[in-house]
Amino acid sequence: MDFLQTLIISIVEGLTEFLPVSSTGHMIIAQNLLGVPQGDPFVHAFTFIIQFGAILSVVCLYWKRFFQMRTKQEFFDKMKFYGLLIVGVVPAVIVGLAAKKSGLLDRLLDSVEVVAATLVIGGVFMLFCDRLFNKGTEENKVDWIRALKIGCFQCLSVIPGMSRSMATIVGGMQQQLTRQRAAEFSFFLA
Repeated sequence: MDFLQTLIISIVEGLTEFLPVSSTGHMIIAQNLLGVPQGDPFVHAFTFIIQFGAILSVVCLYWKRFFQMRTKQEFFDKMKFYGLLIVGVVPAVIVGLAAKKSGLLDRLLDSVEVVAATLVIGGVFMLFCDRLFNKGTEENKVDWIRALKIGCFQCLSVIPGMSRSMATIVGGMQQQLTRQRAAEFSFFLA
């Protein structure tokens, strides 16, 4: 990749990261349009490593929520919060590692057709998502079972083009969380 390709792909990442669309999918399509060779280990690494900045920005934005512990109760609440995040991440780690080990992940990353189809399917699904799952209430909070189920939804994002945030937000809404609470938990899972 040359400097201009890197700059354009970085802009695509920045514009798509905080939307419920697949930033990875959009970067793969941008790479293809820019003539970046698919299958290159450096390009695969770049596609994932560039997203670290966006994830770090969530930690900065929610710094107090992640690390502030002034009382014993805040400490215990924080440990539960961290536990819920771990439970929510474990299914995606297992599926992601299995997909990587089998070679499936690399094959999917190199398939612009799969990415394009997944982006279209995800976009159409988002049009009807609220009608299907908008039954959340403020009383419903993320508990251990909900965290695990949301983590299972997150596994869909192993398919390039499938938005991780959309999958986890839909998972949270399916678990009868409000859209806001589901979106917040999705950001934390990142």
